[in-house]
Amino acid sequence: MSGPHTVAPQTVASKALLSFRAWRPPSYRRFNGRGFWTHYYHRGVLRFFRFGLELLVGPLVSSLLFVMVFAVAQNERAAMVPGIDLIQFIVPGIILYGIAHTAFENAAAMLVFEKMEGMITDVQMAPLSPLELLAGYALSSATCGLSVGLLVGGAAAIFVDFSSFDASLVLGFAVATALFFGLLGTVVGLWAERWDHYSAVEGFVVVPLGLLSGTFFSIERLPEAFREWIFYNPVFYAIDGFRAGLIGHAESSHSVGFAVLGGLILGLALLGWRLFAVGYKIKP
Repeated sequence: MSGPHTVAPQTVASKALLSFRAWRPPSYRRFNGRGFWTHYYHRGVLRFFRFGLELLVGPLVSSLLFVMVFAVAQNERAAMVPGIDLIQFIVPGIILYGIAHTAFENAAAMLVFEKMEGMITDVQMAPLSPLELLAGYALSSATCGLSVGLLVGGAAAIFVDFSSFDASLVLGFAVATALFFGLLGTVVGLWAERWDHYSAVEGFVVVPLGLLSGTFFSIERLPEAFREWIFYNPVFYAIDGFRAGLIGHAESSHSVGFAVLGGLILGLALLGWRLFAVGYKIKP
């Protein structure tokens, strides 16, 4: 029988989740650089490249197939906007979607797999702070996403004219997108308890965000009633800014795009740090 001062376990867990102490990593004397590098490179990046045939060549082939389908389907005068043909318009979106999907998939799938196989215990026993754990998952996934984007972009450059190339916009939006989806995948991986949960988020959130972001169409082609809704999709700003860096065409403000992505990255980083600090769904 519980006494008058007994606190329910759910209440204790809720207070721990909301407490300010959960935001602070354990007091290590210094940054564990060697442990972080092992977590980031050996467990994240190197493991990704070990399956290069599936994880690198797969996105490359699927992206080029998209381009080929549109190249065959379009007529000689097809243009999404004046002065820019259809293929030139959609290729930047295909490249960035490859970055986003790879970063999300790598982070979320890695965490779900480790949790289901009991390997997450090895990560918890490592002398790494919650912030170092979060950074290891998110940055390694972002690196993998950027690797796919570099490969797809290099192949696409053979067929598409990127004469209006702006390195600052291309690099800025590519890195911001990779970080955003790497952090999103990390948070989803912590939340998901089985593959069904991961697949649901991928199918009902990530894929619609990518397809309804202006990858394959200009907002000028949308009906007036739906045009303003696309500005609530953060992936639209990412693809639009990335497209501006490659072909010089933009439909939104770059400053707004960076501000939106920066705010989301900060919010997801704080949430992920907090979840690792309290051991959300990874502590027995």
